[in-house]
Amino acid sequence: MGRLRTIVLAMLLICAAPVAHGLDTGEAVHLLLRTGFGAAPADVQKLAGLTRAQAVKRLLDTARTGALTPPPPWVDGPRPDWAAHWQGSDELVKQAFNQQRDREAIELKAWWYAEMLATPSPFTERMTLFWHGHFPSSMDKVRAPDYLYRQNLLFRRHALGNFRTLLRAIARDPAMLRYLDTVASKKGAPNENFARELFELFVLGIGNYTERDVKDAARAFTGWRVDETTGQFAYAHRDHDEGDKTVLGRSGNLDGDGVIDAVLDHPAAARHVVSRLWLEFVSDVPDRAEISRLAQIFRAANYELKPLMNALLTGAAFWAPANRGTLVKSPVEFAVGTIRTFDLALPDTRPLVEFGRRLRQDIFNPPNVRGWPGGTAWISSFTLLARRDLADRLLRGQELVRMQDNQMMMMAAPSAPIRQVADAGRGPGVAGWVAAHGSLLQDPVLVAGLILARPPMEPEAMRDAGGAALVERLLLDPAYHLK
Repeated sequence: MGRLRTIVLAMLLICAAPVAHGLDTGEAVHLLLRTGFGAAPADVQKLAGLTRAQAVKRLLDTARTGALTPPPPWVDGPRPDWAAHWQGSDELVKQAFNQQRDREAIELKAWWYAEMLATPSPFTERMTLFWHGHFPSSMDKVRAPDYLYRQNLLFRRHALGNFRTLLRAIARDPAMLRYLDTVASKKGAPNENFARELFELFVLGIGNYTERDVKDAARAFTGWRVDETTGQFAYAHRDHDEGDKTVLGRSGNLDGDGVIDAVLDHPAAARHVVSRLWLEFVSDVPDRAEISRLAQIFRAANYELKPLMNALLTGAAFWAPANRGTLVKSPVEFAVGTIRTFDLALPDTRPLVEFGRRLRQDIFNPPNVRGWPGGTAWISSFTLLARRDLADRLLRGQELVRMQDNQMMMMAAPSAPIRQVADAGRGPGVAGWVAAHGSLLQDPVLVAGLILARPPMEPEAMRDAGGAALVERLLLDPAYHLK
């Protein structure tokens, strides 16, 4: 069976062999924008001359599984006394407890922004962000920042690993156990939240399961708990339903892992996950035939993500001109990408937390179990103005948020410095980028190709513009919001 799977995988990969030529600037920018945050000229240069297959292989081979940025010190400190908090009656004590959690939440968000800015593997962080939206847990519901921190580490560790392993890990993850109420599920009173989302959103999609599947799967996860003292997964045997269950045609005394195996054996599983990745990285218009081909690769690889992502990113659809510059950058991609592209100095990432909230992508706080809707939902008259304000402040080296205007930001400790400006002689904002890449500015078309995913939508605004003015006008062009 293993040999047959290998042969099938090889045939599927050969059928979609990529064009073997060196990347041009537009192709390099396209790959970087889709798999990371922005496209700095130095990063574009590193891909110059590589074939599509070689460039994608480099991204996959250099992907990290751990964070580079030190976390807030409280993540490894003593855990809060949650039992006392829940049982307490002193409202002032409860208020102080909640305020401390709010401060930690802001520090955690600032830490992740710092990691996205500093990482040498932006593809890893993009995948981490993708899984955060696919398997959402929110600070508003979970309330335990250390749980969300460790879930973030889990997503990063398995970002390009094995989906089955990731799925088993997220089912036991303390943040997810709290978020979907598995901690309260017990024999005789199973909670169906996780089982339902496992089928509907995480793996199968609507129409590929029955209510009986949901109810019996919920029984299989009874007794899955969190030890609030250690913050680790725990199993309460007395609360687990050991009766026979039938899930997707598989019967017996199934436990949670048995349900997960049954779900992944369903033919819709690979298609559903691939469809989500397709919308994130290729196009907002599904191609059923291509998704089916990729799903076969995914299943043949036993749900390993690297073969799938290699096939997806080297496929003709990913590189098709019709699919370039057609996806909307998320607020995180927009903010982090602008800073990374122009190598801007940002010693404190707390202002990005506030801008993320304003732009409707409050990390560690997805709006609901479906995550962020993405696509054109990111764009409104309000968010466009907020994006423009953010870009303008970053490029002029201005303060992002006045501290007195943001009480929540003031509550959190300043984040650690992200990185130093490489050339001490460079000025703040876009002036430093212009000074470092002045030779590029002799060719406005080349500059536009480096900054935008597609030609400017308002080319007349670029006429007679040079230097910093040209760069700023490109960032104000609607095409800058696309990838």
